[in-house]
Amino acid sequence: MLKTNNPILKGFYPDPSICRVGKDYYLVNSSFSYFPGVPLFHSRDLAHWEQIGNILDRPEQLSLDGGEISRGIFAPVIRWNNGTFYMITTNVDQGGTFVVTSKTPQGPWSDPFYLGENAKGIDPSLFFDEDGTCYYVGTRPNSNGVQYNGDWEIWLQELDLENMRLIGESRTIWKGAMQNAIWPEGPHLYKMGEYYYLFHAEGGTAEEHCICVARTKSLEKPFEGCPRNPVFTHRHLGRNYPVTCAGHGDLVDDGKGNWYIVMLACRRCKGCSSMGRETFLAKVQWEDGWPVINPGIGKLEEWLELPQEPVRFPREAGENLFFQFYGNQLPKELVSIYGRDSHMYSLHARPGFLRLQAGRHHVGEKARSTYLGVRQMGYTFTVSAGLEFIPKDSHSGAGVLLFQNHRNFLRAEIRNENEERTISVIETIDGQERVLGTASICEGLIEILFQAEEQVGRIYIVQNGETRPVAEAVDLRPYSTEYAGGFVGCTMGMYASAYGKESQDYADFAWFIVKQ
Repeated sequence: MLKTNNPILKGFYPDPSICRVGKDYYLVNSSFSYFPGVPLFHSRDLAHWEQIGNILDRPEQLSLDGGEISRGIFAPVIRWNNGTFYMITTNVDQGGTFVVTSKTPQGPWSDPFYLGENAKGIDPSLFFDEDGTCYYVGTRPNSNGVQYNGDWEIWLQELDLENMRLIGESRTIWKGAMQNAIWPEGPHLYKMGEYYYLFHAEGGTAEEHCICVARTKSLEKPFEGCPRNPVFTHRHLGRNYPVTCAGHGDLVDDGKGNWYIVMLACRRCKGCSSMGRETFLAKVQWEDGWPVINPGIGKLEEWLELPQEPVRFPREAGENLFFQFYGNQLPKELVSIYGRDSHMYSLHARPGFLRLQAGRHHVGEKARSTYLGVRQMGYTFTVSAGLEFIPKDSHSGAGVLLFQNHRNFLRAEIRNENEERTISVIETIDGQERVLGTASICEGLIEILFQAEEQVGRIYIVQNGETRPVAEAVDLRPYSTEYAGGFVGCTMGMYASAYGKESQDYADFAWFIVKQ
């Protein structure tokens, strides 16, 4: 018997989709305006996961520039059929809905096949029927006219896989389980026994989120809703419950008669969720032809027992991250905002270091900045970054960044001001900057330590064997969804910027460590 804890993927890994191929499980998540897009995970036991890549890892696959951080890639779905992997998703501002394919999960994945204006709405999914027909199922505004905010519908249409185009009639199949339901979304179709089952979310992806189910014996006939809808939610537990917003589920079985569902939910600390929506796991049983999620419990469990032996990996998701820069490629976990320009970083200019060029743009702009970060995975963590930065230009800065969106971020930044090298901790809240602390530093390697515990941060510097505080009692709640809005959680990482000017300055990072 294997025991695992929730969430199974910590940090902002929302809108999970899962498929099983033999003994292997594959899972993807939304990535919004981060590059590379759509992280891809692999497991053999549903408890231990390794990131094996990012499906959208080339500029030809992913255009993101200029949007809000919570735009970009919404709700990808991964499926396998007849020897081919399919991932379908929507780039909400640039190109719309598309499909990419690969014979192996590690890729390379194809360039996008865009489905055009007929694929309206968001949250597309694929269903492969027993006769080989592939169906597109998605969510879109009410085709009879939107009567209220969130008045959407779930629709179905055949997808010609050979030509990657929608064919035949587009049909509305479901308006939601509740009367005047809002945001029926995240639909997934399955065939089990004599029924087709439609799993979907309702209520929006915040505190009223839920999972509902409908079924039919023929896709040509109306669906009937489960009499117990919603079949899963945390809305009745209140906003002060430690885990909120549960919903948007995707089913999977283990091939041995056991069923599970992955879904998103939020962990809160002091009323705020800094990681956004994460991936959780629950058990599913079938009673009278309908699913019961976590029977006898009715909510997400902190710990689950799974009837199988553990299968571990050398490097697993959720573990501490220790990056040194001796290789030829950046680690899979590192993400950038919008894209990643190769001339802005180098693993070769100084062996053993990651060199970041101080570019014109900074993270407060909706433009590509020199930033490489990882997802925040907990409310207690320590970030350690060792770097050398000897700026020649007074306007250049480099250091460590906690990023929520373009108007809410925290940075520990080295600068050269009035011929003096300093490090400052600067908060940006709703676009307004405030310096929280400053310390003088010497030339040479410096370690920046960023420690956090339950939404309170402390930033120190370590140089020449001496540890000194720069800022303490830093309130981290403004970098949460509740304060900043949007759909993403925080990332934290390394950056350099010349703040709107040209510069030849650069920062050399010797390590980047995250202990959570």
